[in-house]
Amino acid sequence: MKNIIIRSGMSPFDKFDVPHILLNNSIGGNVGNLVYQYSVFRTLMTEGTTITPDYYDFDPNRADEINEKYDMYVIPLADAFREQFVPSLRKYTKLIKKLKIPVVVIGVGLRAPFEPKLDEGFPFDQDVKDFVSAVLEKSNMMGLRGEITSKYLTRLGFREGVDHEVIGCPSMYSFGRDLKIRETNITKDSIVSVNSSRLSPKNVLDFITRSMEEYPNHYFIPQWMKELQLTYTGYPPIAQSSDNYPVKMSDPIYMNNRVIYPLNVDTWLDFLRSADLSFGARLHGNITATIVGTPSILIPKDARMRELAEYHQLTHVMANEITDQTRLGDLIEKVDFQSPTRRQAQNFDHFVNFLNKNNLDHIYKEDLDPSNVPFDKKIKTVDPLPPVTPISGLSMEEIVERWETYHRIEEAKKAKRGKKVKELEKKLAEKDKKIKKMQGTLNRKSVRLALKTANLLAFKK
Repeated sequence: MKNIIIRSGMSPFDKFDVPHILLNNSIGGNVGNLVYQYSVFRTLMTEGTTITPDYYDFDPNRADEINEKYDMYVIPLADAFREQFVPSLRKYTKLIKKLKIPVVVIGVGLRAPFEPKLDEGFPFDQDVKDFVSAVLEKSNMMGLRGEITSKYLTRLGFREGVDHEVIGCPSMYSFGRDLKIRETNITKDSIVSVNSSRLSPKNVLDFITRSMEEYPNHYFIPQWMKELQLTYTGYPPIAQSSDNYPVKMSDPIYMNNRVIYPLNVDTWLDFLRSADLSFGARLHGNITATIVGTPSILIPKDARMRELAEYHQLTHVMANEITDQTRLGDLIEKVDFQSPTRRQAQNFDHFVNFLNKNNLDHIYKEDLDPSNVPFDKKIKTVDPLPPVTPISGLSMEEIVERWETYHRIEEAKKAKRGKKVKELEKKLAEKDKKIKKMQGTLNRKSVRLALKTANLLAFKK
């Protein structure tokens, strides 16, 4: 029996409802995180292997417990090399240094502008070096999302092909080596799945807005945590106002019940299987479509999306190619929806080779097309919770139930914050006590030293 602990806010087998997710941040701020974690679960879950989420609890003080309970720590990451993630990188570095078990990072990337200036460096360079060095002490090689991240680590002194190599995003290998994207005829009545990001440039956001008007049978799939709260409770708005992104419950897309927020990967995939097209500015919003065979168009907005679009040859259009006259219907006629299928086998084989180099057991060890997949058997026993739809489309009884439930969440959050404040106050009080004790000791030593010096001077006279 092998026990693996994995970085994840929830297991694909967990049935966490909205209150639990909001209270515990089980999606790590973005439901897209669940997709690559899902793939790693499915790939590594062999007969006799148990995989347990760390539920984002990677306190260095857990080191002894983890060493005792688990045989390996697997860490799938997204764009973790960024300033906002530095505190987590530091915590992971401290934890990893204390661990005695193998630690494998499967897919990590750099967050940077679309045209990154790698030679200028980043404020977090030293933290990345410390983290990568700690990981390489516990594994043979680190897996990266794309070439830009590879060049970044090489600049920091790590060797390409020895310390790190590009494997892409594990989510693309969720269902193995074969990738089949169906041919489809997109019409005005087609079901279109839309994803977007407020961080995209204005021309992209305007294009997405125009495209939803062009194809009225659309559904918007938001991914941020605060959008889950908005969908569930109707409040608060995620921004003051916007004419090219839905930010509040009164926006037509919410009021017309055209929003779907998935709470798990399986229902997300099910919806996208029924869609005729997916498009937008979210990486996993379109990868989820790609891996179930639905044509998709991605609009990369930064280096992290660009390097993955290029590595996997995801069907994409660059933001600078979109003008005020660009229509989705025109793009559908121009793009190559089969592009990812031609790169998939090569990338998949490279990914499996990476797993082997790190001595990871996986379902493709004996057969690249396995008939026995333990994950698939277990997931069939789970009845997943349906996606969340806007509160505006519910009955009054259902609305009241949501509000009352959310009120309990807020009370629980306050209690949680209060407990943390008390713990912090206790730690500060203990530190103050130690400081005062040290000051007292120093004062006594200073007095003794002064008296000794005075005595010496008096003796010399």
